[in-house]
Order: sequence, then structure tokens, then C-alpha cells
Amino acid sequence: MNQGELIAAVAKSSGLSKRGASAAVKAAWEEIGKSLKKGKPVRTTMGTFMISKRKATRGRNPQTGELIKIKASKAVRFKASAGLKGRLNPRRS
Repeated sequence: MNQGELIAAVAKSSGLSKRGASAAVKAAWEEIGKSLKKGKPVRTTMGTFMISKRKATRGRNPQTGELIKIKASKAVRFKASAGLKGRLNPRRS
């Protein structure tokens, strides 16, 4: 599902217009981004978005084999909630 399909699905299930659903989806992503930029995790019923820190490390340039330094960085991480995992893998009776 891409963003356009998500907006259409939100519009259909919520009764909003596509324009209203688009504004809501974009606002939600914007607020998640703002919170993560401040270093605060975002907890939802789907799971938690958080910042993960990657340490500086050494690597190799695959074309030349030369050793290179890879700088420390931050990445967004998502940990699915038990409820979301349960929807994906329902227990069989």
C-alpha cells in the first residue's frame, strides 16, 4: 500500500473526503517526525516509533576494498505491538 492508497482507505473508513484524509495522514506523519526529532518515542496501538543510534564503525569500499570509516548516525526504528503481531499471526485453534 502506498500513501495514495492509504489516504483512499482512510477516507473510505472514516467518512472523510480524500482531501481531509490526506491532510490527516500527512499531519500524523509530520507530528511523528517532530516528536522523533526531539528524541521522544511515539507510541500507538500499532507499535512504537523510536530513534536508534548506530555507532561509528569501519567498513570496506566494495569497489576498491579500501577501509573506510562509517560515521555514527541515527535511524528510525519501529517495534510492532502485540496487537499488531496478533493480527499478522493469529493463533490457530
